[in-house]
Amino acid sequence: METNYIIEDVPGGVPIKMWARGVPVEDEARRQLANAARLPIVFRHIAAMPDIHFGIGATVGSVIATVQAIIPAAVGVDIGCGMIACKTTLTAEDLPDNLAPLRVAIERSVPHGRVKGRRDPGAWGEVPSPVNAAWTRLEPVFADICRDHPRLAKTNNRTHLGTLGTGNHFIEVCLDEAGFVWVMLHSGSRGVGNAIGMMFIDLAKEEALRQDANLPDRNLAWLEEGSRHFGDYVRAVNWAQQFAALNREVMMDRVLAATRSVIDKPFESHVEAVNCHHNYVQVEHHFGEDVYVTRKGAVSAKVGQLGIIPGSMGARSYIVRGKGNPESFDSCSHGAGRAMSRTEAKRRFTLADHLLATEGVECRKDADVIDETPAAYKNIDAVMAAQCDLVDVMHTLKQVVCVKG
Repeated sequence: METNYIIEDVPGGVPIKMWARGVPVEDEARRQLANAARLPIVFRHIAAMPDIHFGIGATVGSVIATVQAIIPAAVGVDIGCGMIACKTTLTAEDLPDNLAPLRVAIERSVPHGRVKGRRDPGAWGEVPSPVNAAWTRLEPVFADICRDHPRLAKTNNRTHLGTLGTGNHFIEVCLDEAGFVWVMLHSGSRGVGNAIGMMFIDLAKEEALRQDANLPDRNLAWLEEGSRHFGDYVRAVNWAQQFAALNREVMMDRVLAATRSVIDKPFESHVEAVNCHHNYVQVEHHFGEDVYVTRKGAVSAKVGQLGIIPGSMGARSYIVRGKGNPESFDSCSHGAGRAMSRTEAKRRFTLADHLLATEGVECRKDADVIDETPAAYKNIDAVMAAQCDLVDVMHTLKQVVCVKG
């Protein structure tokens, strides 16, 4: 298989294989990758996707395989964050000329932004029964987890199920290259996943102190198989990943119902469908070994496997099929990747810049979303070109409606 990566050797560590030809990479991200490469538990090499950028502990856009250990900060705190998309039988001609009512219907149907405590039925309606059904599937294991870690019971676990969140989480209505309508959204395990991630990052740090481990970055502390907290973390992280997948499914059902409330024409909704994580860990077999593969801002791209690579509020997104490149641990990027911090984006861009960049998209046009403006992200076309050996493009999507958290 042809490869498109750049190899960077790390003194005292494994090499970094970076799919970044034609894509800028910040120095801070390179330093983070090198820190992770020096850990004794890292297997073979680190794979860096073209959307890499600085993160907490581990670089966003990194794929790290480890032997008999997991780095909680490499999984991150938005455990199971990912994408879901479905193709409908609607076409562009079936959409109303004015898309504002559709955006309003979606915003009313799916709680977004900060959701604290009990939901307000006046704002988003009664709690839908799919939320209750999903929680019924999640509750038994969560109860077991809370018996060992009672503080997790105080999180917004049940309250956040079926909610979008904030930041770069979004819901979009898109058109593909043939004019078919797709619905796509991005979210994860919400407050409970954050609590699980933060708790086990702290426990890993405490374990590192007890072991007097010499870490290049304390956030890279790991939990070893057989250690006091390893089994608890695996159980909790697997549960959070299930929460995230169900969370996306519940929201998708709500978005489709909202769409049907605005568009009278009957339509099928799952002609093609994908639901994939991009912040997670699981056991996989690579180069003859069973290892823990952590993808922090990366998507599994095994041979024939479908994935989603979104752009930004004003850029194209892609439905892709994996090529199963072994050097990337069968992975691809999870999006365009930030080109700058949120603070820098707010300093650099004006509301006029944002209005121009999102022209033709029914979305928020206010100063509070400037940190999510398209120019705050890397060029998605350059990102896709840099990983041409990782995925094939199946569909190219352009959003016409975007709801931000």
